[in-house]
Amino acid sequence: MSSVIPPPAPPPDLPRTAGELRAHGHRLRGVKAEIADNLLTALSAGTKPWPGIVGFDRTVLPQLERALLAGHDIVLLGERGQGKTRLLRALESLLDEWTPIIDGAELGEHPFAPITPASRRRAAELGDDLPVAWRHRSERYAEKLATPDTSVADLVGDVDPVKVTEGRSLGDPDTIHFGLVPRAHRGILAINELPDLAERIQVALLNVMEERDIQIRGYPLRLPLDVLLVASANPEDYTNRGRIITPLKDRFGAEVRTHYPQTLRAEMALTRQEAQLVAVVDDHLIEVLARFVRMLRESPAIDQRSGVSARFAIAGAEVLGAAALRRAALTGEQPAVARAVDLQTVPAVLRGKLEFEAGEEGRESEHLSHLLRRSVADTARARLGRLDLTPLAKAVGDGHPVMTGERVPAAEVLAALPELPVLHEVAKRLGVASTDPPGRIAAAVELALESLYLHRQLDKNADDGTVTYKPS
Repeated sequence: MSSVIPPPAPPPDLPRTAGELRAHGHRLRGVKAEIADNLLTALSAGTKPWPGIVGFDRTVLPQLERALLAGHDIVLLGERGQGKTRLLRALESLLDEWTPIIDGAELGEHPFAPITPASRRRAAELGDDLPVAWRHRSERYAEKLATPDTSVADLVGDVDPVKVTEGRSLGDPDTIHFGLVPRAHRGILAINELPDLAERIQVALLNVMEERDIQIRGYPLRLPLDVLLVASANPEDYTNRGRIITPLKDRFGAEVRTHYPQTLRAEMALTRQEAQLVAVVDDHLIEVLARFVRMLRESPAIDQRSGVSARFAIAGAEVLGAAALRRAALTGEQPAVARAVDLQTVPAVLRGKLEFEAGEEGRESEHLSHLLRRSVADTARARLGRLDLTPLAKAVGDGHPVMTGERVPAAEVLAALPELPVLHEVAKRLGVASTDPPGRIAAAVELALESLYLHRQLDKNADDGTVTYKPS
C-alpha cells in the first residue's frame, strides 16, 4: 500500500495572527509574481531551478522561464514521454517554501486578501486577531489528469446539497462546494492532457482564466482567484484534431514545445537518472538502449505520430537489470550484472510500448531485433573502434567457444577464453578494471564477442536460453 508523504511542520517562530504578520513586514504577492521573483533569484545566483530536467537547457527551459517571468498561463506541447509532467511538477520548487493562509479557510486565502464571504466576515470581525496558519509549497501544487468523464463540478464546483438542507438558499455562496480550480487559489493547477476535456468543460475554464471568476448552477460568484494554470497536450490533438476550443487556446499566454533528448549523451543521462535498477547495468548497455530508441524514432515502420517515449529506454534498462538479477538468483553469482546476452529480452518485453505503421503486421519482432543489432554494432564501433579484435576471434576459432546465457555465470564465460591482452584493452575501453567483479568483466567481453558476430567474424547459436559464440 502506497502512502502519501505529509508536508513538514512549519517552523514554530512564524507569525500566528494577521497582526503579527503585518508587524513582521510580510508583503502580499500574487502567485505569478512570487514565482517570477524566485526564478530571478535562482537565475541571478546561478542556481539551477529545474531539478531532474535533462536535455532542455538551451531549448525548452529558456522559453518556459520567459513565459513565467511574463506571468503567463502555459500549455506544454509534446509527444508522450517527453517529460511534460516532470516539468510541470518542477514548478512547485519556484514557490515560497511557506506561505500564510487564514487558519480554517476553505480555499487557503491570504490573511490580507480574503476572497470568500465567510473569510471576509471573519477578517472584519477579528481584525488583527485573525488566526494564521502556514502552508508548505508542496500543498500549493495540484494536478488533474483530464479524462472525458471530468465534470464542471470537479474543476469549478457545485452546490452542496448538505449545506442546502441545513437551511441555506441556493443563491447563498456558502452553499458551494468548490472544485479544483478555486481550491488551487494562490497556487499552481496543472491539467495533464488538456484536449481530453469535453468541450463544455473547457468552456467552464474560460472565465476562470480571463476574468478569474466562476459561475455555479447559474449563480455568479466573483472570486479574484490567484492561480497559475498550466497544462500539457499532445501536438497531434492540439493542432490537427482541434480538440482544444479556440477561445481557451487564446487564453493561454504561452505555448512551449518539448522534445525528446536531442543528443545521445542526453538520452543516456535521462535513462540513467530515471531507471530504477535492481542490478549493475554498465554504460555501454545504457548506450545501446539509447541508440536503439533514437533509431526507433527515425524508423518508417514506427508510427511517429504516437512517438517513442523516453520511458522505452528507461524500461529497457530496468528489464536488463531484472534479467541480471534473475541470473544471479539461478546461479548464485553476486553481484548481479547485466550483460550483452540480456539485450535479447528487451524487444519481447517492450514491444507493446510501440505503435507500428499499417502494413507492418507480423514483422514487428524482426524489425526490433534488426534495430537492436544495429545499436549494438554502433556502440561497439564507438567504444572499441580501431581496436583489433582478431586475437579474440582467433582464440574462439582455436577451440575456445564461449557459451553464455540466463543460467551461465560470468566465471564460466571468462574461463572459456585464454588470457588475452586484447581483453584487458576491451575492459579498459569500457571502464572496467581488472579488480572489478567477474560480471562486469564478462559484460565487456560479451560486447566484443557480439561485435565480432555482427561483423561476421564469429558465428552464434541461440538455443533454449543460451548463446554460443563459435568459429564462423
